[in-house]
Amino acid sequence: MAEHPHAALVREGYAAFQRGDMETLRGMMTGDCTHHVPGSHALSGDHKGLDAIFDYYGRLGSETGGSFRVELKDVFVDGRGHAVSAHHFTADRGGKHIDQNGCIVFRIVGEKITDLDECVADIDVADDFWG
Repeated sequence: MAEHPHAALVREGYAAFQRGDMETLRGMMTGDCTHHVPGSHALSGDHKGLDAIFDYYGRLGSETGGSFRVELKDVFVDGRGHAVSAHHFTADRGGKHIDQNGCIVFRIVGEKITDLDECVADIDVADDFWG
């Protein structure tokens, strides 16, 4: 059985992110896409539009000296424009280390990502790391 196209899109997005292929990733999103980042730290909030999203992605790398890593564990779809990715991420920053699970709820319209709602396993740990 073939993988659902929304699951394939999310997997392709993670692969592009991991190899630093931001042009491919950019082409997978609508121009008004929003990435919602939880917490109360300098990187949290709503990053609306491609420039804001890719600035956020750049800051993940620059704030961690390039140590930010994410490993996709699984993707779940509902067949109605939603996909949920489960992942594990690690990074080092300012003498601190983060190692936790997270997920992103994707909204997909017309085979493009329109919205990403990020969640983390422990928001207090994330706030401390990024704060």
